[in-house]
Amino acid sequence: MAMRVNGKPDWELDGRDWPNRASSDFMTAAGLRWHVQRMGRGPVLLLLHGTGAATHSWRDFAPILAEHFTLIAPDLPGHGFTTAPPYERMSLPGMAASLGALIETLGVQPDLVLGHSAGAAILIRACLEQRIAPRGLISLNGALLPWRGLPGRLFSPAAKLFATNSLVSRVFARRAHNRRVIEDLIDSTGSTLDPMGVEFYQRLIQHPAHVQASLSMMANWDLNLIEQGLPQLKTPLFLIVGNQDTTVSPREAQRVRATLRPDAQLFELPGLGHLAHEERPHEVAEIVCDIAAQLGVLEAKS
Repeated sequence: MAMRVNGKPDWELDGRDWPNRASSDFMTAAGLRWHVQRMGRGPVLLLLHGTGAATHSWRDFAPILAEHFTLIAPDLPGHGFTTAPPYERMSLPGMAASLGALIETLGVQPDLVLGHSAGAAILIRACLEQRIAPRGLISLNGALLPWRGLPGRLFSPAAKLFATNSLVSRVFARRAHNRRVIEDLIDSTGSTLDPMGVEFYQRLIQHPAHVQASLSMMANWDLNLIEQGLPQLKTPLFLIVGNQDTTVSPREAQRVRATLRPDAQLFELPGLGHLAHEERPHEVAEIVCDIAAQLGVLEAKS
């Protein structure tokens, strides 16, 4: 399959066979041109992917949930086919504000929200700022707590250095031509994806603008805001964790529950890594539907 290194992904070329393409739309909110996928009928479920991904992450997961929900799944700012805001708006508050503007433009209010990895942190921030008011918030392998100790002191300055040097994103994008680089990157999450799953990540990461957005997010990220805000979160919190996740330690969810949100419900997924919803979408979707029934968003199974 032909690939190219360009500033940003091109919808007509890179998106020509994009998963669930028939459900894709483009709209403007917060000064950004958003790529949003909408499908299904029923209560509104907002899906938010994590750093470095896009709506392809829901390629098998979304159609299953669309049998029960009206799904809304955007590409995050700067990711996939959504344009990027200024660097300083790639922060947690900036992302939450942009998301709030998108939801207002769509004219909907999510009944339930699900965020993967950094997407969960954005949703928590949006709830704390009352930009959204769902009946429940599902964190799927959520990155919710700051790095502790030496890694935390080193990570942010390094990310800022990389994010302000455009050469870094160009070099990484060039390396993405080598499929083995992407396979190793995915292996490092503790997950195993099929060839097409790898292909879509490779297709995005070959573009410097997509890489730059990921670096800018990491450079601007301050999870102290989430750690401080979690005890004040009024939205019921559900933690779904792959016990083989090597990107966000499963112990982090246990720490959230033990010290910050003892009322949070924890669901463990044996044998699954950080991309659990891409590995076994039916299994994760079943948990989501059970949570929705528990909240009264869906009718309970008879």
